[in-house]
Amino acid sequence: MPLILHGIGTAVPTRRLSQTDAVQVAHRINAETPEQTRLLSRIYQKTKVLSRGSVLLEKDADDATIQERLSFYGAESPSTAERMQAFDDYAGGLALEAAEKALSDGDISSATITHLVTVSCTGFQSPGVDLFLMDQLQLSPSVQRTHVGFMGCHGAMNGLRVAHAFAEMDPKAVVLLCAVELCSLHMAYGWHPEKVVANALFADGAAAVVATANPSPVHQSLALRRSGSMVIPNSADLMHWEIGDHGFAMGLSPLVPETVGAALLPWLRDWLNDVDIELEAVTTWAVHPGGPRILSTCSEVLSLEPNRLLDSRAVLQDHGNMSSATILFILERLRRRSTAGPCLALAFGPGLTAEVALFDRQM
Repeated sequence: MPLILHGIGTAVPTRRLSQTDAVQVAHRINAETPEQTRLLSRIYQKTKVLSRGSVLLEKDADDATIQERLSFYGAESPSTAERMQAFDDYAGGLALEAAEKALSDGDISSATITHLVTVSCTGFQSPGVDLFLMDQLQLSPSVQRTHVGFMGCHGAMNGLRVAHAFAEMDPKAVVLLCAVELCSLHMAYGWHPEKVVANALFADGAAAVVATANPSPVHQSLALRRSGSMVIPNSADLMHWEIGDHGFAMGLSPLVPETVGAALLPWLRDWLNDVDIELEAVTTWAVHPGGPRILSTCSEVLSLEPNRLLDSRAVLQDHGNMSSATILFILERLRRRSTAGPCLALAFGPGLTAEVALFDRQM
């Protein structure tokens, strides 16, 4: 039984940070030598990110200096408690915007929601975003809540798997899934090459999906047919996401793209073989843009034509890496196209773990 994605909604902060301004922030909090200052400009340029949203921006670009706009990052690195207070202040509003758009897009009343799945790896509190959404959307007090936490960039894929299981268990289930990530709360201070790269890539965003097991009589929808997972052996030290005294700390080895590339093709062929689909039959791809090298590696290993990953590259360019919410931004773009045939979504995270989901179009 497929999971039908009736509505998808996305939201980003109103104020945006250009990559030029982001470099200026990095000069202040990361560079310790003139050489590091020069290197930062090259690192930020290589990300292919042009701008991204941050809930921490206090003023518009025309009204203040970047230091005045982003005063949260002053002379001293904010504590984890201060960063989590900011998550509490801002995550609910961004999640609500995405959820309202998803419900409107799917023409589904919030009163019909039976299950709520929330996803985040950038902040936690209890009562949390889930109860905030229940209150603001006036969901039934009997709505069943599940949180998918700290799973990294593929978290929304895990959330979709949970939603799919609910719909298979109860054909009357109406599931609202919402992923909200405030990555800009976790900018690292000092010169740590892996953390500097993370500072250059990550951004804030939220995305939501409303889904059931029942086809829509009106909308063209994506249908989730099957999902899968693989942990790449001997790769646990290549990516990590840990709670520290000054925010959550990212470890991101430059070996990640080649390690993913070496394992990806044989696994995907075997996985698709189980559902009687040839890799070459996949017409649409939604690959999480962890960074430009991951996209290039996937394109090369899977022998994809350059235009197959245009939407992944566009989301990275326009919004940065919004962790778990990003894959839903890509699916929202792909859904607008009339391309027939299977759609394959891929995302990667600590483990190293690869997650895959197979979609088709439901008319």
